[in-house]
This record gives sequence, C-alpha cells and structure tokens, in this order.
Amino acid sequence: MSAFKKSPAFGATSTAAEVLDGVDLRGRRAVVTGAGSGVGVETVRALAAAGADVTLAVRDTDAGAAVASRLRDELPSSAGTLSVGRIELSDLASVAAFTAAWNGPLHILVNNAGVMSPPRITRTPEGREWQFGVNHLGHFALATGLRPALAAADGARVVAVSSIGHLFSPVVFDDLDYRYRPYDPWTSYGQSKTATALFAVGAAERWADDGITANAVMPGNVAATGLARNTDMDAVAGMLATGELVLPPGKTVEQGAATTVLMAASPTVAAVTGRYYEDCAEAQPVIERAGAVAGVAPYALDRDNAARLWTASEAFLR
Repeated sequence: MSAFKKSPAFGATSTAAEVLDGVDLRGRRAVVTGAGSGVGVETVRALAAAGADVTLAVRDTDAGAAVASRLRDELPSSAGTLSVGRIELSDLASVAAFTAAWNGPLHILVNNAGVMSPPRITRTPEGREWQFGVNHLGHFALATGLRPALAAADGARVVAVSSIGHLFSPVVFDDLDYRYRPYDPWTSYGQSKTATALFAVGAAERWADDGITANAVMPGNVAATGLARNTDMDAVAGMLATGELVLPPGKTVEQGAATTVLMAASPTVAAVTGRYYEDCAEAQPVIERAGAVAGVAPYALDRDNAARLWTASEAFLR
C-alpha cells in the first residue's frame, strides 16, 4: 500500500457511524478496553451497530454494565450482543484472568483504555511506572494473551490507541520506570504512548503469518473522556499559556472514535498493518514537537525500537 494513503471520503470530521456505514460485522467478536466512557463507548456503539458482538473490558463492571444497558436501549435490534468483562490493566494478574477466561476466536481487539499524566509517580503492583504499566504493558499482556484467539479468527485486527502526546518522549529503554531520572508526568505519558505505537509495529511483524494486522491510532483532542481524571489541569493551563503544549482542534467523541473503527473494521484498510493513523489517514512524519498538532515521530515507528521494546515487555511478563 502506498504511503500516506487516505481512506476515501473519510477525514478529521468523520464520525464512527459514518466510517462503518454499510459495513457488516455480523458474526465478528470484539473486545474494547476502557469501554466505560468517552471514545470507548462510541467505539462499542459503532462496532455493535454494524453487527459485532462486543465485550466491554472495564475496571468497574457495574459502570460497564450500565453503559451496556444504555447502549442496548439505543442500538437497533440488528445490533450485536454486548457483554462486560473485568480487567485492571495495571495488574497483570487481572489481565491474565481475562485472557484465560476468553473462549473462541476474537476478530477485533481495541486497546483503548488509558491514563494520563498523574502529577506524582505511581507504580503498578509489579513495580512498573503506572502510565507505562497501564497504557503499554497491560495492553501488551492482553494482546499477547489473546493471540491464539486472534489467530483463530483468520483476519483479526488489533488497534492500539496512541496519542499526539507520544511526541513528548521516545521510549527511554535505560530507565523505563523512572528509577534514575526525575519523574515528569508528560514525558512519562509520552513514553507510554510511543510504546503503544511501537507495540503495533512489533505485532504487525510478528503476527502477520497468523493473518493479524495491528495499527496505532490517534483519536484526536476529545474533551469528553475520562482520560484527564488524574491530570493536574492547572499545570495543563500553564503549559497552554506558555505554548509548551499545543492541542489539535477539538473533536466530539463520535469523531474521536472514527479512526479507531476505521482500522478495526473498515474494508478500505484491510491490508494495512504496522502503521499510525489519525483523522482517518496515515499520519505524516514530524521531526520535532514544537508546534506540532499532528503527525508521528519516526522513533515511534522504528522497527529496531519495536523489537527492543517487545523483548523488554516479554521479560516483564515472566
């Protein structure tokens, strides 16, 4: 596929429903993490409306059940079924329990859940820095644990939700957990979202023989999510005022889910793998963060970086 190919008729303002209009996902099974709010809910809605049976993988199953109940009332009778499963991505035992309980093929895995920029360092039960542990390592464990189910689907797709925030930092392999350098909430977030993109590169290379594609996506600047629940918003306001932080144009949750469902289910990108998409198109490379509101850093798609991260991540799971 040629570089930077844009999907026909889709762009920054497209909605998830528009992207999947006419797509038939009956008989397909999907898992969406972080499906209790924001873009995750809209991702579930669009996939189910197209006929997919979707599992909402959430920390709070009561909240997930409430979302599923509301969506059932809103979706047409032709929609796929909705179920709820518990997963705490910061706890590898919880991830292992989720993958062990899964039976049968899995056609779509959307690694959507995320945390962003807590002001003080927090660690997972295994001792990983929290953002790296949740945004990357928990999803890595989930995807690798579900690989047999994805392979059994014969044409499965994995979507890793990254962010323009990856421009804040490459993966710093010599200090992934901030044991030596001072903790910074933004470089930590950036590292975790770079790792998310590199996972897609690594999975695309390793799982191609199983018919699995893997791609990273940037949903956009979507305010109506729970992502910033741990973030110091006064600090964000200060960064915006000084120009240290520049945000892309705002999107609705319906628009924010569009690129995710494009890569998860649209036939227009069926053969695409190992790429980074935003605004329903392959992202252009950027060489510096200053002023950038779109694009992907070369280090986030580097195959050597992806291989090194994969090896480190496997070691963390042992």
